[in-house]
Amino acid sequence: MNLTVTATTLPDVLILEPKVFGDERGFFMESFNASAFEEATGVKRIFVQDNHSRSVRGVLRGLHFQIQHPQGKLVRVVTGEVFDVAVDLRRSSPNFGKWVGVHLSAENKRQLWIPEGFAHGFVVVSDHAEFLYKTTDYWYKEHERSLSWQDPVLNIKWPNLPELLLSEKDRNAPALADAEIFP
Repeated sequence: MNLTVTATTLPDVLILEPKVFGDERGFFMESFNASAFEEATGVKRIFVQDNHSRSVRGVLRGLHFQIQHPQGKLVRVVTGEVFDVAVDLRRSSPNFGKWVGVHLSAENKRQLWIPEGFAHGFVVVSDHAEFLYKTTDYWYKEHERSLSWQDPVLNIKWPNLPELLLSEKDRNAPALADAEIFP
């Protein structure tokens, strides 16, 4: 797997761009290879669960994390485009409370590695998007937490969309000052 890795403003969050082979028939790419991922990123993880969601324009999912059984996530978009956000929730980190946002799309084929200890969310900016993500731990409803997507302290610069669609859980998520966080 030929993989280009680019650091973001949060050094632990990485943009991965796989080598894509294309011609008039279409394209081929290796979307994941454990040894190539480890070699390119220096990150050794075992992924235990794959998730797939489909959402329409304006759906904002997040910011989610698990306070116990934290999940590292390798995320990508296979249809459409999203603005994807990771927020460092590790109190011991020099980047605590900082965020990074990256456009992921079927066209750019970028992937984003979001390690354990981060909140994660995205908003759909195309008519619809299909979002895939691999996780390093299983989903546990009792440990899932949300962080307010509109916390003024975080000041996330979300794309300007006429209408956002959120779950009740995400509409009522606490601000960073009131959220459970990692040590």
